[in-house]
Amino acid sequence: MTQTNDLYMNNPLIHRDRRLGTSGSEWVRSFACKDLKPLIVCRGPIRKEALDVFDEMGMTHVGILLSEKDSIVYPNALSPELRQIKNPNNVHRVPDYTGASKEERVERIGQIIQIAKDNGYDSIFAGYGFMAEDEEFVAAIENAGLNFIGPNSRTQADAGKKDEAKRTALQVGVSVTPGINNVTARTLVKKHPSRDKLLALAKAEGLKLDDALLKDPKLSLEDLADEILYASYEKGLDLYSIEELSAQVQVEVEAMFKEYPGSRIRLKAIGGGGGKGQRILGASLLTAKNPSDKQIKEAAAEAPTLVREVLNEVKANGVGDNKNVLVELNIEQTRHNEIQLLGNGEWCISMGGRDCSLQMHEQKLLEVSVTQESLKLAIEQAKKAGKKAEVKALESDLKVLTRMEEDAAKFGVAVGLDSASTFECIVDRDRYYFMEVNTRIQVEHRVSELCYSLKFTNPKDKNDFFVVESLVEAMALLARHKKRLPKPERIPRFGASVEARLNATDASLSPHAGGMIRYWSKPVEGEIRDDQGISLVNPDTNQFMRYRVAGAYDSNIALILTKGQDRLESYREMSRVLGCTSLRGTDLATNLEFQYGLTNWFVGQNVMAKPTTRFVVPYLTMIGQLKEEAQKLDTVFAFIQMKKAYAKRMAEQFADDPKVGKEMSAILDRKGLLVTRPMDRLLEDPHLLSGWLSINRANFSIEKGKVVWHDNPFVILADTYRYLNMQWDPAISAAEVIWEHDDQLLQTGLRFYTTLAERLKLGLHEYDKLQALLAKDKPQGGFSAEEWARVQSAHVGFEAGLELLGMLFVIADTIGFWEFKVEDDLEITIPAHLHDVDLQNRMKKVLVPPPVTKADEVVAICGGMYYGQEAPGMPSFVSEGMHFEKGQPLYIIEVMKMFNTVRATFSGTIDKIIIQSGDGSIVQKGQPLFKITPDEKFVEIDPEEINRVKREKTLAYLKSVL
Repeated sequence: MTQTNDLYMNNPLIHRDRRLGTSGSEWVRSFACKDLKPLIVCRGPIRKEALDVFDEMGMTHVGILLSEKDSIVYPNALSPELRQIKNPNNVHRVPDYTGASKEERVERIGQIIQIAKDNGYDSIFAGYGFMAEDEEFVAAIENAGLNFIGPNSRTQADAGKKDEAKRTALQVGVSVTPGINNVTARTLVKKHPSRDKLLALAKAEGLKLDDALLKDPKLSLEDLADEILYASYEKGLDLYSIEELSAQVQVEVEAMFKEYPGSRIRLKAIGGGGGKGQRILGASLLTAKNPSDKQIKEAAAEAPTLVREVLNEVKANGVGDNKNVLVELNIEQTRHNEIQLLGNGEWCISMGGRDCSLQMHEQKLLEVSVTQESLKLAIEQAKKAGKKAEVKALESDLKVLTRMEEDAAKFGVAVGLDSASTFECIVDRDRYYFMEVNTRIQVEHRVSELCYSLKFTNPKDKNDFFVVESLVEAMALLARHKKRLPKPERIPRFGASVEARLNATDASLSPHAGGMIRYWSKPVEGEIRDDQGISLVNPDTNQFMRYRVAGAYDSNIALILTKGQDRLESYREMSRVLGCTSLRGTDLATNLEFQYGLTNWFVGQNVMAKPTTRFVVPYLTMIGQLKEEAQKLDTVFAFIQMKKAYAKRMAEQFADDPKVGKEMSAILDRKGLLVTRPMDRLLEDPHLLSGWLSINRANFSIEKGKVVWHDNPFVILADTYRYLNMQWDPAISAAEVIWEHDDQLLQTGLRFYTTLAERLKLGLHEYDKLQALLAKDKPQGGFSAEEWARVQSAHVGFEAGLELLGMLFVIADTIGFWEFKVEDDLEITIPAHLHDVDLQNRMKKVLVPPPVTKADEVVAICGGMYYGQEAPGMPSFVSEGMHFEKGQPLYIIEVMKMFNTVRATFSGTIDKIIIQSGDGSIVQKGQPLFKITPDEKFVEIDPEEINRVKREKTLAYLKSVL
């Protein structure tokens, strides 16, 4: 199918002429950046965005790095944005963008600087990759005489490292999350427990220390240990082992479990980011009011393994790496909010907030703008609607946001912020705690761009100004002109925005690598799609070019954004965009349906809701229950039984006129697939069903075990076809849309009800009133008696058979779907049983059944990189002849930069290790790894028994709708 790129390459929301050098104002022209020559050293959507913005700013010499994994390792995984780079000499090949060890990282830094110097680049842009927050990297660039388009090395030191950022926050009076930020210092003090021993260590290793510090009698042992550690990092030495560090973390975790009973603990590598380098432990203690010492020790015993995992993920396990790990209280019922900052080293401005609470595996999923203007508007709307509890909740949010923005700007000034950064916090009702600063541009930065533009005004002439709508553009301006830029004024742009991350994950949101994208519908009006260039068509054929989601990096495929005058409009726009998106391929799994269902769940509930970071897993668990129950419904059997019920009713009511029964049978046959096709689509995908149920939650009730409609089921059926993007289109395959003859019937019915509502002076959705009028024998709306009888008959005919739709509501009612809800005060009630870990694990398997396997095999749960041991030099998880218990680690799969420890789901014995290729080898989903003998034999379920249960359940559902 031929595609055009009008709304991809020329989207007025994100593309514009940014050449300040063409302005009629001399002052504006002085801020031109066309002479900047940047080398882009990151990948992903931000790389293409930077290429676009720099081109729009008039820059002509722009280069990128290209790793082996983005070019030659995987077939059909070549970086798609290469299609828009005109000069191949501006593409510079490197083994990887960072490096797996400190030695490789140092080597890569030197290589990047050399590439820049050899090829005439004067600046480096690192986007939101790990290198963007690497203090050593930034310092090396500065020392080489190059510009870094991002925060300077001093800011990176004071704010980028999570431990230093917390210390800085405390110094400027910002409240922080309770915890320990110097566990490496404590590890060193445990090894060398006196001032003399620490100084002797420094002398023996030849470490350079500041004399003033050595003479300071007030310097604590831990602070002295920190100074010695910093000196050791400079020299590339390790003064403690990972085992010693892990043991100390375990001690600290155990102490925190005792200090904060019933809480979990979060471990964060100081160089982590983007959800990587973090783990939470202590789930078993959440429900224990007074945990025993034994329970606490067992929970803390997980710490050493998790320490190794986080260090591996951020590649801080080499000699001389700073291996500090924050040990923090995991505040459970909190929201994750962040403030966008921009500064030039002297001034710092905030650009509103973003709510990033909807996340899983520390990866954000749906990010929503939070601005003072939008909250004030929402407060006024709630006041007019008489929603007192909502007003109170929103007013509290407004106060917290105002404080966060003020404190964030104060923090930015304190650390000399001279570019873009993000001030991240956790919000607990009317309080907030500082969490960390990301000294880089964030993945979700466009959420803030859509809410505010920046107006830079000539201090000598208020009518002389220019407006910036891109944070990447602002970063380039700051890198080029630094303190010459006056403090800008933030100008409201759109009232609200929302970003959905389209990821390569399955229905349970687990990473799914290796899929091939063969077709992606083009962007629609109002959609912003940042996708690394995947939607760039072949310049020769104008056709979509297939792309393999290899999984070498993170799981993100694209960032989808929409905007609106308020949050509800931005969500409805997101629903529209996601609903008409078609993404197809081979072995391709994405979270598109999850995002569509989730967006509509909030539209149907209240988009101003306050979800916490613990929302997604229980929500997914409920979706699993929805699927489990939906699988018990047989629509064909239901339709046949409904026909029998109608036949019996017609025979009883019109015993003297058998023709009526035949006519009703023909009417029902005419509607069979019109009704069951969209039902089957909803039953097949619980994410779609969840969204549909939510937006229809006010359209029915269940009274005395029967479904009662409060909106016209015929109109709802038409809306369902729109919701599923199945409207009639002759250009689309019949399998994907309503069939033409069904659409003709649907449109005829809609015209009937629209005309009838007009005659009766009713709204189309005033179904209760319509039913009451149609029940009257006396003609209404000026109809004659004969016409009124025909209207009543037509209504019966159009509505007949639509009762089946009501079974979907009964499924939801059966699993308690409606108990998961937004309350009047915007808090979300999550049924307690959805927090049960065993239920969560079981529902994950319902959403994505494990690979089909033999009873005597263990297979790879997904594609990725296989590891048979926790870390190099550690013992293997399994060996031939070994007995394993349920829950015991069997292997690790690295997929999309996340290390996933796979545990046994049953007990058994390893008979043979099939995989012989060793650690680091690529495996496919379902690939046999071990031959085993399970302790218990598995009994297969008879398919006929499954069908019997489905028929039985379907009959029970029918009783609620017929």
